Formats: sequence, structure tokens, C-alpha cells
Amino acid sequence: MFDNTTPKNRQVAIVLAFASVAVPVAGFHKFYLGQPGWGLVYLLLSWTPIPHVASAIEAVWYLTQDDTQFQDNLNAIAPTTGALSPVNSVATLAESIRELDKLRADGLISEYEFEQKRRQYLDRV
Repeated sequence: MFDNTTPKNRQVAIVLAFASVAVPVAGFHKFYLGQPGWGLVYLLLSWTPIPHVASAIEAVWYLTQDDTQFQDNLNAIAPTTGALSPVNSVATLAESIRELDKLRADGLISEYEFEQKRRQYLDRV
């Protein structure tokens, strides 16, 4: 039912995330991105402002990423092996960590999320 083998389109995810802000039901972008558990949580909490605010933050987060970063963040698990996709170069790794730091500095991700993702990037090397 949820196809995690094909890369997801960043523009579609942005539109769905912004739509979750405007419509009474939230979480469609989570289902599209292959995260049905989070999609269900967003749907169940749609009567509160929590998933709508979270969707707005995620839409901005998707907007601040280029397509490569989006694919690295949301399609990092290779479907056949289950292993993380390799980082192409040290320059790519450094740029990814800089972008992650910008998100942390802007308050879009927490210090914990930053550190967790940074370690995940470094473990790939």
C-alpha cells in the first residue's frame, strides 16, 4: 500500500504539507512520504492545532532543502539492502551538516534532532 521504493517528489510533499495547514484534516504528506504511523497520528490529532503547525514547519523545512538533501533525508534507506545510502564526498557531507545547522539555528529542528542527524551523516563515512 505504501511504496517506499520510489523516490518522493519534493514539490508534492511541500504542497501536501501546506494543504495540511489549510484543510481540517492533516497528515497527507506523511502518508505520501511513506510514514503511515505519523500520518495516522496527524489524522487523529487533526482537531487540535498541533499537526497543522507541525505540517507548516515541515513544509518550510522541505522548502529550505534542495532535491538532493530532500532525497537524502527522506529516502535514505535503500529498499533492497536496508543500508543507508552512501555520502558521495566530504564536501557533500560538510554541506549537509551546514544546512542542518541552519535549520537548528532557525529553530526548525531541535538540538537533539540536529545531533542525531549529524551523527547519522558521520556514521555513513
